[in-house]
Amino acid sequence: MQVIALSEATAAMSALVGGKAAGLGELIRHGERVPDGFCVTTEAHRLGVVPTAEIVAAYQRLGAGPVAVRSSATAEDLPDASFAGQQDTVLNVTGTAELIAAVEKCWASLHGDRATAYRDARGIDHQTVRMAVVVQRMVTPAVAGVLFTANPLTGRRDEMAVDAAPGLGTTVVDGAAAVDHYTLDGVTRTEAGCLTSTQLAGLRATGERLQAHFGCPQDVEWAIDADDVLWLLQSRPITSLFPAPPVSEKPLPRVYLEFGHVQGMLQPVTPMGMSTLRTQIAAMLAALGVRVEIVDIGGRLYGDLTDLARDRSSRKRLVKLLAVDFGPRAQAVMQHVLADPRFAPTSGGVRRGGASGGASLRTARRAVVGILRALARPEAARTRMFEAIERLKVSSAAPAELLTTADRLRFVQAQDDDTDDTDDSADAIMWPIVAGMLAAALPTALLKGIAGPDEVHTVLGGMPHNVTIEMDLALWRLAQGVGDHRQLLLDTPPAELAARHLRGTLPDIGMTAFLDAYGHRGVAEVDLGVPRWAEDPTPVFAAIANYLRVTDPQQGPDQRFQRAASTAETALEELVTRARRRRPVRGRIAGFLLRRARSLAGLREAGKFAGLYPLRETRRQLLLIGADLHGRGLLDQPDDIMFLTLDEVHGCVHQGVDLRGTVTARRTVHRRELRRRTVPVALLSDGTDVETVLPVASTGDGTLAGVGASAGRVTGPARVVHDPGTAHIEPGEVLVAATTDPGWTPLFLTAAALVTETGAIMAHGPTVAREYGIPAVICVPDATRTITTGQLVTVDGGAGTVTPHGPAAPDQEGRQ
Repeated sequence: MQVIALSEATAAMSALVGGKAAGLGELIRHGERVPDGFCVTTEAHRLGVVPTAEIVAAYQRLGAGPVAVRSSATAEDLPDASFAGQQDTVLNVTGTAELIAAVEKCWASLHGDRATAYRDARGIDHQTVRMAVVVQRMVTPAVAGVLFTANPLTGRRDEMAVDAAPGLGTTVVDGAAAVDHYTLDGVTRTEAGCLTSTQLAGLRATGERLQAHFGCPQDVEWAIDADDVLWLLQSRPITSLFPAPPVSEKPLPRVYLEFGHVQGMLQPVTPMGMSTLRTQIAAMLAALGVRVEIVDIGGRLYGDLTDLARDRSSRKRLVKLLAVDFGPRAQAVMQHVLADPRFAPTSGGVRRGGASGGASLRTARRAVVGILRALARPEAARTRMFEAIERLKVSSAAPAELLTTADRLRFVQAQDDDTDDTDDSADAIMWPIVAGMLAAALPTALLKGIAGPDEVHTVLGGMPHNVTIEMDLALWRLAQGVGDHRQLLLDTPPAELAARHLRGTLPDIGMTAFLDAYGHRGVAEVDLGVPRWAEDPTPVFAAIANYLRVTDPQQGPDQRFQRAASTAETALEELVTRARRRRPVRGRIAGFLLRRARSLAGLREAGKFAGLYPLRETRRQLLLIGADLHGRGLLDQPDDIMFLTLDEVHGCVHQGVDLRGTVTARRTVHRRELRRRTVPVALLSDGTDVETVLPVASTGDGTLAGVGASAGRVTGPARVVHDPGTAHIEPGEVLVAATTDPGWTPLFLTAAALVTETGAIMAHGPTVAREYGIPAVICVPDATRTITTGQLVTVDGGAGTVTPHGPAAPDQEGRQ
């Protein structure tokens, strides 16, 4: 079948007719007004010969007048890939010769530079894509444009947006001319621009129908002819929208704050990891006296802060509490939310978001005791902490009597239910960390007018007792001791080295010992569904190759760390002397806190490090269960289990439920979300990305403004990194990333500076940057898109700015 009528195309035929034709066929069957036409199918494209006779016959049936010839590839108009403008459309085609040429042009555009790059960016296999071509009778529009059934700028689902211009809609789509923009929110406004209020009302009604029919927000191309008839030219999902929060039974509106970036993670969490993290985060917050519902939105962890925002007591300190872990972007959006009348404090002082009074008092007493003990005797607090971590490591191992799949599942379920927050070991780990964070955070306010934040950041550099820094330096020492194997490690792809190590065919370079100590770590390591380095050490080998490129001993991470520590101690003494001279009481307090910060703040990473031990064992047991279910034909591969919940696994194990279809669907969504480069800091229940409605700050000179998190000033070529597992970082390059977690920190050892889009001053990335004495600027909006690899940039960690200098270097563009 090489040519079919457009009215015969269905969604089930997308492999034959492509996305655009399938969508148009659905519109026709739904009773919408669509220009008549036909489709040259992918079968013709596969054969590679234009079916001229069939096309001519179909063209004659249309009346042989002017037609529009439009691409309809099989990878087009998908939920996560619109391919808008990536392949060709030819308008006002008249005559058979022009028509055949236009079809051939559409075919050729399938492998044009634009479409090829677009597929590469989304991981779509070029060999699997075919091109169909839609031929439709031309509509001569008086006005045309695009309708979005949800606001694509803010994400609001209760607003529609329309762009329109007189004449052909290509002026709107191509951005070739000024257009009239309308926001449709159900309010009738004075007529203006090229559309009347009646026409706008008709577009809104059409949008409501289409969204209801297709089940998701739509991007609709339309045209209105001289007789005021509305024609639909295309309807496809809006691919740029972040998923909306789930419908809540609680009163609207609600506000959700993204929690994942606190752990340096913006990628989606696997379903199994989501269930674990929701439990752990809720338990951790409860231990601090706070009750927050954790919600899955787009595979990311969001906390429902509505009740806290509306509580008269909590809202007074909410913005300040966000400073330490969530950072200035979260603080800005929450300030905006608190000023919104819809989030005014509730009457009666009902504190639905807080813990019970008794629990709060118990938590407060434990906190005071734990923090004061740590501040009074930091060395003893560290000893207790590391003893507790060792006990947790030992106790997290599965007992030897786990012999059956049912036994393993009971063990995993017991681990998931273990949220006891009164354990002495938990206190021994938690409160020294909190004490260190407070000791590091309070001096900035105490020293206001005496010392700036950048001076305090210098004092917090080269911090001892940080397990992540110790890990990085251990890997550096490993790299320095590879001897004759240096060239092997530089010339062999990291994935191949990892495979050889796992097979036992790689020379002994000390990797086994390193993974014995740190193999339970990895990028996005808090997600139970993500492989640990012990399972796949590819990122570790990539980091070793980066270290081996450092040829100047003075730029070695060990030397940089020692210099940062020495500079910090010198700065501390000078700062305390100055402060005590100008403000004796404040100076003494600030000096005490800064000394305690240097003794305790490095412990921040230890809590997460400890929590990874039970995660490692849980993951190991789940994979053994997955292997059994795979052997029984209930899963396609063992790690499919990470795309199920524990309840679903119980059904598989005990009732033999086959959930392979569920896994396939969830993997598809997960892969789509992995490609998403931006994640909203905060969402309202109507889908609004709160940051999009905040005023945009501009320096006016091209300088990018962020927040200084580690002092210093460096100029160097940028390296934009999305995947740390394969990143190639040359010494002296500036690492630019959306965010970082401890799995990224081996890259810091060769980077000259750090720039991130998210973060807080005390978060992982800035903390490690200070340890090595490299400048860091965080919360730079759209840094990974504004800056390009190879572009020369100046990073000023004191001023909190990043200044690009000219375009990217052509030979460096995009290399990772």
